[in-house]
Parts: sequence; structure tokens; C-alpha cells
Amino acid sequence: MDFEPSPRAKDYVKRVRAFMQEHIFPVEKQHWAEIHDARHGGDWREWKIPPRVEALKAKAKAQGLWNMFLPDAEWGAGLSILEYAQVAEETGRSLMAPEIFNCSAPDTGNMEVIWRYGSDEQKQRWLKPLLEGEIRSVFCMTEPDVASSDATNMQATATVEGDTVVLNGKKWWSSGIGDPRCKVAIFMGRTEDANRDRKHQHSQVLVPLDTPGVEIQRMLPVLGDFDEPHGHGEVHFKNVRLPLSAIVKGPGMGFEIAQGRLGPGRIHHCMRAIGAAEQSLDLAIDRGTRRVAFGKPLIDLGGNRERIADARIAIDQCRLLTLYAAWKMDKVGALAAMTEISTIKVAAPLMLQQVVDMAMQIHGAGGVSRDFALSGFFAQARMLRLADGPDEVHRAVIARIEMAKRRAG
Repeated sequence: MDFEPSPRAKDYVKRVRAFMQEHIFPVEKQHWAEIHDARHGGDWREWKIPPRVEALKAKAKAQGLWNMFLPDAEWGAGLSILEYAQVAEETGRSLMAPEIFNCSAPDTGNMEVIWRYGSDEQKQRWLKPLLEGEIRSVFCMTEPDVASSDATNMQATATVEGDTVVLNGKKWWSSGIGDPRCKVAIFMGRTEDANRDRKHQHSQVLVPLDTPGVEIQRMLPVLGDFDEPHGHGEVHFKNVRLPLSAIVKGPGMGFEIAQGRLGPGRIHHCMRAIGAAEQSLDLAIDRGTRRVAFGKPLIDLGGNRERIADARIAIDQCRLLTLYAAWKMDKVGALAAMTEISTIKVAAPLMLQQVVDMAMQIHGAGGVSRDFALSGFFAQARMLRLADGPDEVHRAVIARIEMAKRRAG
């Protein structure tokens, strides 16, 4: 196996890095401060997108730094998963950057679903404007009334009635639904069929958010922050009626689609987490060498040099694990790389959480403030340990596969 970046990947990384240095890092602190200040005194229905976002997106698009996640030369950049992984790490250094390159979750996963499984009609109606960055999307899967770590617990329904599908149920942690540009949801619900096995009892449905019966109840804070202007919403679907053509790939195919969606998405998340950890380590070193306490630079106090070394070891370990998972996905597909994908999904967010915590400690009280990106990175890490399957589920997958190998031996 060879993890050396291809010339094409090196070129993208170089150009993304230069773009971020010139256009994103100089405005990012002001960007989030303005968004935070604007929220006070209003509700989520009044959230607005700062004009600089669309301006920066236009610049990135003009430079060809656009849709780099999609391994299709016609619809996207045509990078392999391994090639894009190295780009994703670079964008992970900023909480703002992924959106500017039209490479942010949940849109990337939703676009991959429509690209891979959608009909021509669905691609024209939803994929094209998403790829153009004209609209945004949301994925509605997690439910408030059941343990959603077991997707078979799902209570929401997608019932086929003649030439229509009727949706009912409650969803929450629907990330991005507060964004005023969010126009479509992918809803996952039960479509029970006595003639099919339990992995073919669910469907994914494309739902325009202005469809009657779609009711956004509230936004949910993450560690006290609403992640405006995108938000994480609780959404109720009450007798939402759509044509059968809104179902992706047909009734009962929801689980198959979910597995195809989550493999690349988890790699994207993990590589962005590695980028965030690199940025946190840089911030820790800068703070530790510039600040003085008790007559010494902070870096020389309390074992901080050892903590810096441990962070470097942990980051590089996770990078190698993630690149290996990406390489294996490119070679043999997601199903054969289940152990590797679950491994990185446990390892990378936990590593980021630990590295950010170390950087916060070196920054003192400033580390938990909005003056640095660390509090945002910490929330990202903690949330990732739950999103796309909690740590415990991924550990169970790894253990099951390892035990099966032992029995086979």
C-alpha cells in the first residue's frame, strides 16, 4: 500500500492551503463573532448567512476548489477517497472552510446518496443545485423517543399508499435544518414489508421542506451553542404526502443506501478531525512558547513538552489509520473495510478531544472562550463521538468481525 499523495492530491492540498491562508483565516474570527452577536435577541427563523460566505464560495469555485469530495470527474473533482482524505485534513483546520469549498456535512453525504442511488429526476431537481452550492440539505434519521444507535428501533414511517408515500414521525439532531438555504431533507423511515428481511424494511425519501406537514419545532444547542446559522433541529413529519418518485432507489432500500453513504462520510469526518487536531497543536505550541509564567515559557512547565509529544504521536497514528481505511475503501469497497472504518470513527474523534483539551489547558481560561477555535473544535470532537454511530456501536462492530475471524480460523 502507498499513502504518498498523488500529484493531483498534492496540487489540491497546496491550492486549498493557499486559499485558506489568503481568504479564510483572516476573516474567520470576525465571521463567527458576527454570527454569534446577531443571534442574541432573535430566534432561529431570523438566522442569516453573512454575505462573505457566498463571496468566498464564488472565489473557491472560480479556482476549481469545489466539490472535491465527489469521486466523479463529471459531477465533482474526480478525486479518489484517499486523494480527497488529504484535502479534507487541510479543510479541517477551520470550522468555516468546508462550506466554502462546498465540502461540508451533511451536504456531502446527501449529495453522494443522490449521485450514487438517485434517479435522473432526483439528480436534476436536487443534486445539481446542491453541487452548485445554491441550496443546502439535511439528513433526518435520529429520533427523540428511541435509542437511535440501533437503527432498527426507528419509529418514523414511510408508508406506501398507491402512487404516494406518506411520512410520519419525529426526528431530531437534524444538522443544518436551521440554515435559511436548506431546502430538502432525506428522511429515513420504516416501510414494512412482510416479504422482505429486516434490512429491507426502511426507505429514504427526498422531502422538500416546504411540503405540508413538515414542522420544525426547535433548534438544539450543542454544549450551549446553537451552531448558528445552520443549527440542529427537531422536526416533526405529520402525514407528509409525496409521490413514490421521491423515494431514493425504491421502497425498502434505506439500509443499503445508509451503508453506502456512511463509509466515505466517516473518512471525511475523521480527516477533518485530524486537521482540527493539527491546528489545535499549532495553537498550543504558539501559546506555550509565547506566554511566560513563574519565570518560564508555559511550554517548559508542568510536563507540557511531553503533552506536545504525545499529541504528535496520537495525531500521526490516527492519520495513518484513516489513510489506510481510505486506501482500502478505494481498493475493495466499504463492506470489506468495515473494521478500518469503525476503527477510525472511534480513534479520530477521541484523539481530537484529547488534543484540544490539552491545548485548552495551555491557553488557560482563553481556551474555553470564543477568542480561539478550540471550543468549537472540542464541541466538534465530542459530538463526533455520537454522530454516525456512537463509539460503543463501532467497537461492537470491530469485536464482532474479530470474533468471526477467530471462529473461521
